[in-house]
Amino acid sequence: MSTDLGTVSFELDGAWRLDRRVSIRPERFGALLYHFGTRRLSFLKSPALLSVVRELENRPTARDACFAAGVLVAELPRYHQALAALAASRMIEPRSA
Repeated sequence: MSTDLGTVSFELDGAWRLDRRVSIRPERFGALLYHFGTRRLSFLKSPALLSVVRELENRPTARDACFAAGVLVAELPRYHQALAALAASRMIEPRSA
């Protein structure tokens, strides 16, 4: 996915984490993410997506984080798209093995 921030390739089978410069503000609808480096704001439109983002650091892959948060196999394409958008906006970043 290409953005003005550069090219980011997101893979569900990669290891990811929330960027250290991102703050999470939980809301009833999900959460607000604010990146202190880029000064961008992102909306997580569901509590389930917030759970996935919080699980990224603790799971070997983004796919595992999705399953740990209760995402069903049929829902993976939607979560893949949401996580790819977060990667493109640098809210999440690749994590070293």
